[in-house]
Amino acid sequence: MLFHYDGIADDWRDLEWSSQAMHVSAMDQTKWWFAKRFLHPDIISEYDYIFIWDEDIGVEHFDAGRYLSIIKEEELEISQPALDPKNAVVHHLLTLRDSTSKVHRRIHERLGVRRCNGNIKCPPCSGWVEIMVPVFSKAAWRCVWLMIQNDLIHGWGLDDLPDYCVKGNRTQNVGVVDQDYVAHHAVLMLGSSP
Repeated sequence: MLFHYDGIADDWRDLEWSSQAMHVSAMDQTKWWFAKRFLHPDIISEYDYIFIWDEDIGVEHFDAGRYLSIIKEEELEISQPALDPKNAVVHHLLTLRDSTSKVHRRIHERLGVRRCNGNIKCPPCSGWVEIMVPVFSKAAWRCVWLMIQNDLIHGWGLDDLPDYCVKGNRTQNVGVVDQDYVAHHAVLMLGSSP
């Protein structure tokens, strides 16, 4: 399912897979507005995972099949692909790609006044993903969907809630996949003039 908030659905027709996708268009809406209305957990229950990504993500180094294999193997309920340090705007160090790892679940860095050492096991040091490129398991999505307000616009602040939707230990069941990574181009589009 592809959501169009700019009303331009026809420009996707040249892509091979476009005719097999469902296109939903509503002007000036956001991914969370679409998700709350069209991705009810019962409607998407046949899927094991749901990807809810921003529109400014580069996927040149991303393989969805391999990614799904990794998150199943690692038993991640909530995950995200790592951000390419050479080609991405990075807002949170935990999301930065570690080229020596397949998956990471925590960082050991200074974040402002907070030091993410071995004693700190809470977000944003561990058990956390950025809401820009999240991937949710079916069970986690059911919980997250309930947290989304009907009038949610940007999703700011939603980053701090989904980790409560994992079964078991969030420091183990939430992670960043380094093997498959993406670029965040930080192109402002919502409300932009063409």
